[in-house]
Amino acid sequence: MTKHSQPALWTLMGHTPKVHPDAFVAPGAQVMGRVTLGMDSSVWFNAVLRADYGDIVVGEGTNIQDLTTVHIETAKERRDGKACHVTIGSQVTIGHNCVIHGCTIQDLCIIGMGSILMNGAVIGRGSIVGAGAVVLEDTVIPPFSLVVGSPAQVKKSYPEEVLHIIREAARGYIQRAKDFKTGLK
Repeated sequence: MTKHSQPALWTLMGHTPKVHPDAFVAPGAQVMGRVTLGMDSSVWFNAVLRADYGDIVVGEGTNIQDLTTVHIETAKERRDGKACHVTIGSQVTIGHNCVIHGCTIQDLCIIGMGSILMNGAVIGRGSIVGAGAVVLEDTVIPPFSLVVGSPAQVKKSYPEEVLHIIREAARGYIQRAKDFKTGLK
């Protein structure tokens, strides 16, 4: 039997990730630099959060699933000269194998598997981004929207009742993270 690799929390350029004691970072995940993980948040196997030149802030009860990459862009790299930090709200579910780059995801969203969110994009509260969607730079998605396609487009709006489904998805991953913290051997 082999020992599981430990999650890697790296200090980068003098900045050490701030991980809430109730957060879960899976073995093999890489979290480095100016990252803040909120209470009951989780970063799953082989996900990478690399905050080298800006902040990545993850709210409470948010899950970032396997193979997802979260990164920022420097002000020098942007045409408009503005740094693109990453802000991910509370109770957000980010599916497997996504790219989250220099954008904002407000509270209570679902980001489908394989989605790409580009610099400056803003995903409004209570929105669902369908699997494989590509949200282009500086796109602003209104709250309670269903977003699909490449490039992504708003297909419909939801009533606020959709939050029940989104909260259940987040709660499921909060419990799963607790199970993994105690049961992964």
